[in-house]
Amino acid sequence: MREETVKISTEYIKLEGLLKFAGTAETGGEAKQRIQAGEVKVNGEVCQMGGKKLRPGDVVDLGDVRLTVQ
Repeated sequence: MREETVKISTEYIKLEGLLKFAGTAETGGEAKQRIQAGEVKVNGEVCQMGGKKLRPGDVVDLGDVRLTVQ
């Protein structure tokens, strides 16, 4: 599993935006599909809310990639 740290300069980033920003989804539509298919875990739990607000310390698992928000 590849692990990456994503640094944000705002209070939060939405889940869909994080997937695009980190390069794990090329488009918003692709990000939405992965989220709705149940492929994304936030802090160990499946999350199907694309608008979920992620803050520093949150961890997103995509199976092959783990993103830590910082």
